[in-house]
Amino acid sequence: MRQGAPADRHRQHAGRPDTAAGAVTDRDTLLASCVRAVLGSTGAYGAMVYLRSRDRRSLVLCTIAGVPLSIMSPFRRVAAAGPLPVAVTFRTGRTITLADTEDTMRRFPQLAVGMPYDFASAYVPVTAGEERLGVLSVLWVASDDGVPVGAPRRLRSAAERLAVGLAGLEAEGHMVEANGDNPVVELAPPSAPTTRVGLFDWNVATGALAADEQFREIFGFAPGEFDGRVTTLTGRIAPGDRAEFRAAAKLALERGEVLAARVRVLGRDGNPYPVELWARVPSTIEDGRTHLVGAVLDVRTLTAAAAAVERLREGVFSLDPDGRITYANRGVEPLLQAAREELIGHHPWEVLPWLADPFYENRYRAAMLSQQPTAFLAARPPDGWLAFSLYPDAHGVTGRVVAAEAPAGAAEPPAAPPPGTRPDIGGTYHLLQLASALTEAASVRDVCQAVAEQILPAFGGQELAIYAVRDKRLHLVSQSGYPDGFLDGFEGTPVAARIPGAEALSTGTPIFFENVRQLAAAYPGIALDEMRAWAFLPLIASGHPVGSCILGFDEPHRFTVEERGLLTALGGFIAQALERARLYDAEFALARGLQQALLPHRLPNVPGIRIAARYLPGTQGMEIGGDWYDAIVTGRDLTLVIGDVEGHSVGAAATMGQLRSAVRAFASGGEPPGEVLARTNRLLLDLDPGLLASCCLVRLTPADGTLRIARAGHLPPLLRQPGGRAEALNVPGGPLLGVDDGAEYPVSELCLEAGSVMALYTDGLVEDPAVPIDQGVDRLRVAFGHSPGGAGLESLADRLLREVGSTHRVDDVALLLTEFRGTAAG
Repeated sequence: MRQGAPADRHRQHAGRPDTAAGAVTDRDTLLASCVRAVLGSTGAYGAMVYLRSRDRRSLVLCTIAGVPLSIMSPFRRVAAAGPLPVAVTFRTGRTITLADTEDTMRRFPQLAVGMPYDFASAYVPVTAGEERLGVLSVLWVASDDGVPVGAPRRLRSAAERLAVGLAGLEAEGHMVEANGDNPVVELAPPSAPTTRVGLFDWNVATGALAADEQFREIFGFAPGEFDGRVTTLTGRIAPGDRAEFRAAAKLALERGEVLAARVRVLGRDGNPYPVELWARVPSTIEDGRTHLVGAVLDVRTLTAAAAAVERLREGVFSLDPDGRITYANRGVEPLLQAAREELIGHHPWEVLPWLADPFYENRYRAAMLSQQPTAFLAARPPDGWLAFSLYPDAHGVTGRVVAAEAPAGAAEPPAAPPPGTRPDIGGTYHLLQLASALTEAASVRDVCQAVAEQILPAFGGQELAIYAVRDKRLHLVSQSGYPDGFLDGFEGTPVAARIPGAEALSTGTPIFFENVRQLAAAYPGIALDEMRAWAFLPLIASGHPVGSCILGFDEPHRFTVEERGLLTALGGFIAQALERARLYDAEFALARGLQQALLPHRLPNVPGIRIAARYLPGTQGMEIGGDWYDAIVTGRDLTLVIGDVEGHSVGAAATMGQLRSAVRAFASGGEPPGEVLARTNRLLLDLDPGLLASCCLVRLTPADGTLRIARAGHLPPLLRQPGGRAEALNVPGGPLLGVDDGAEYPVSELCLEAGSVMALYTDGLVEDPAVPIDQGVDRLRVAFGHSPGGAGLESLADRLLREVGSTHRVDDVALLLTEFRGTAAG
């Protein structure tokens, strides 16, 4: 099989349903214990555990608490190769903390697009040895402090305990991966009990009544005071309710049960309070129904609270975590102009047409995910205005509604949308989050990679084929997961052919098959591989047929209405991205030629010095940037330069070419390093390209190893001593080039030992959305210091790019390594 060992192991367990079911139960118990422990120890309001899928291409939500699953449903499956923090944590094994919305938007904009709410969060890998099993994700109320101090350490401990438990299940031969078919385990958040409950067993024939401690306390008995006789108990019931108590017992014996019979109990001070009796005849008793077992509920707090709320003239209501109305007081009815019976059990935006605008559902979602109160105005036709306030906790939302004045300049209340046309706000955010992956893709290769690595796994698919139309025929552009040679027979298929990929395009209608039987019935004799469900999406941009996209699933797959709509919309986004990418690819060859022409074609050969350089374009977006490096022989010295012009465009590359030429000219004239940068800075301001640049210039004298360094807003050079110790040379520097025409750039001087190696680099090498830039520099320093001493510079450069650089880098990367071999080396 193409998926290898994990899928083989799944097939083995599929033949042992009892064992597999038991393993899932044990796994879910471990996940639930972890989540509850985290909520109890970190002050978080929500926690989730994602486990890897069988094919390792996605992460599947398995357990959630404190956050409504309905809100997180679009994120039930996350692409492991994607840019969301849960995926980055899984790939890198690093803990990620996000302090608030601003931090999330800056480092993980795709998460902010999909969940545009204010909260703090942390993501911790669940790792057993070298095996990464999943990710623990936790949410807090946003505050100035961000993630609470000490919480990441406790989360890592919880994740380690979970990993040990999951590894134990694996060692017993059980599969712990998620297959996406099992339902998500949704746990109720921890809470204090609001009602006391006591249990009893009453032998009606003898009058003996056995009761637990809670029962005795509810009836006001001190320890040891109750003698176990029902006559004693009756004495604690208000005289006016004793007849009702006997009638309830008789009714229970006749009918087999009694539900919610309410009586008043006399407190020790003589004041009555309400309790509810629930009883039934036990099925194990065969002696003429002489026994009742049941419970008594102390409802005085709830009764008093409900009565107090009912007296209010303003509207008070309660929503469960999924947004359904669970309670509404009398004051709600005249304000909303709806009976309580019409509201209970429904979402407000579904039963009240004037709340159907997605804005109002979004206010509920914002309250639940931020756990912060929110307020808004709503226009109730024909001319009423209402002010809503929402007060959330992990158990739901308490709402308040009052009449309000129309805001100044308010328009007429909009008409309610027709039934069935209301957009799904969660689906919209999910669509935007997935489509944002395509907005960052520049070339056709980038588009196909984004679909294969981020969109396909998000739906649990295993195969992908993208075809483009050329001369009225379909030609394969990209494929992932198919057996070798399987698609050869479909190459060049006419658009008018009767196969699903072509018909989806010719009709403009997506085609879904949930199992093999459906496909075989619609297209008898069509070639099949190991897939068991398919989605065939037409790719049409601005009415123009672009191609077809085929998604394959290795298990039968039920395509929900929401999923079909989402895939159909994504087909349009993919088509537009491919059209845009074709234009990009047409210009790419020219742009790449310009880029290569602006970088040095060869490095100078200087006695006692070895130099190695690397340049890598960004893997996303325009592959032409402003990073440059240079090595210039200036008399008896060697001047080493690295710089970075902001932006990724032909303009940035052109500015880079001008700055490189200027630095080379000024340095060749014998100017000191600081003056070279000062003159280059003034030149950039005169050119006025609207761009800034950073630069680090180092002048090395091979005769004695003297090093003179000047920096203009650039990251510090790294120096590795002959013994292997590496350090960042945090020497003083000046501002970025292009900021201040009077800027000065101080020069720092030090002396190199023979065998020292210096690294100049641009920020693209050390940038990572998961960590601050200084941590990225330190990661490079550690890798630089731990590299084998006998390795040549070329091997060292490749190793640093491989170990430190990201395969999903947005920025381009320049790296310049220089080894000082000593004055006697030649």
